[in-house]
Amino acid sequence: MRADARKNRDHLLAVAGAAIAEQGVDVPLRGIARRADVGLATLLRHFPTREALLDALLRTSFDELTARAGEFETSRSPEDALVSWLRDCVAWTTEYRGVTVLMAAAIEDPDSALHASCVSVRAAGARLLTRAQAAGVARSDIDGADLFALVAMLAWLGDQPALAPRADRLFEVVAGAILTSAGSGHAEGGTPPRTHG
Repeated sequence: MRADARKNRDHLLAVAGAAIAEQGVDVPLRGIARRADVGLATLLRHFPTREALLDALLRTSFDELTARAGEFETSRSPEDALVSWLRDCVAWTTEYRGVTVLMAAAIEDPDSALHASCVSVRAAGARLLTRAQAAGVARSDIDGADLFALVAMLAWLGDQPALAPRADRLFEVVAGAILTSAGSGHAEGGTPPRTHG
């Protein structure tokens, strides 16, 4: 890609990111083009569909979440890795209103431009969950799909103005429900994590 074309593409992505953060994923493409001071045809030349635009915009974040899971897996205890990643994932999804609805649909649709990225994120969370389960600090009756659904649920709470003040407390409630009593020391008043000696 030529330098000027890449510059134009990066500008469109920056404008689209700001617009989606403000108005949600259903913001009109024409409105994004207008904010970027280009014609709709120019936007569509770079991103022929809304999903193509969202994939380009979100893929970096998806890749970062996947990489962060790998880092946490090697640098933190199983329970801390799981809860920290879950918190980061929820925080990211609340940056873009409505993105969890798209993610839930894309993960079930192999033809979606977002499918592969969503599957990678879900698999990353599943690995952290499996590690915590193997260590005996996470309940054994949930899987990666459940964890992905819990991220979507917590992100939805953060998107609701009336419920947003409760989001942090409810995150702790959900995290406490995922962890067994041995792994719930992350929460205020929880049982200290079990130590192995």
